[in-house]
Amino acid sequence: MYTELEYDVDGDVAVITLNRPEARNALTHTTYAELETAVRTTRARCLVITGADPAFCSGDDVKQIMAAAGPKVAEGLRAAPRLTPAADALLRTDVPVIAAVNGAAVGWGMELALMADIRVASEKAKFGELFVKRGLCCDVAGIGRLTQLTGREHAAELLFTGRVIDAATALELRLVSRVVPHDQLLPTALELAREIAANPPLAVQQLKSGLRLALDPDWDDLGRWVSATLGELFQTEDHREGVAAFLEKRDANYVGR
Repeated sequence: MYTELEYDVDGDVAVITLNRPEARNALTHTTYAELETAVRTTRARCLVITGADPAFCSGDDVKQIMAAAGPKVAEGLRAAPRLTPAADALLRTDVPVIAAVNGAAVGWGMELALMADIRVASEKAKFGELFVKRGLCCDVAGIGRLTQLTGREHAAELLFTGRVIDAATALELRLVSRVVPHDQLLPTALELAREIAANPPLAVQQLKSGLRLALDPDWDDLGRWVSATLGELFQTEDHREGVAAFLEKRDANYVGR
């Protein structure tokens, strides 16, 4: 059914594994669509999301998505701004989601981790909001969830610098709930998922709804802002320079245009 992820069921727990290890699980349009489908159609009582080693998710595939984001894509984002469909599925599911972060979670990979209810990190995990390095803004979770977890100043520092932090720093900033040895990551995440799944599902769903009501912003409004803003930033020289510098493995020279 899926070509760029694996979906496995263990009793009342399901595990989604992003499965493009040769590209460090970078996201293509296909990956986004498959992730959305897997989340929307799951019948599990708890969902674990992880990546095929060595990475959790390295964000958008720069060649397939960013380098191809021409004027038509930018105009489409500005003309009909909306919440990213995969983000909509993750943020609105009634199923508890655990991110088992086994390696680099950067760019939209960090957004994916932030959209989970709980993050368990391997000692090899790394986190980074790299969007600023590509001349772009982050998706909704980097604004709506990161500040909740780390506080405004730490969130601003991570967003404005695009700095990558290790698992120990992520734990110190309360970005993750725990850090475990790499070989214990999935067993730890599954043990937690089974504990959650063993509870009355209707009560768990209502608790998750209550957390959304108490803590989450209006994801649709924020999604429209992100989409419209990306529509502008995709057309800038700085975005093109950020992508070119990444592909050419050199330092970027930003000019503010």
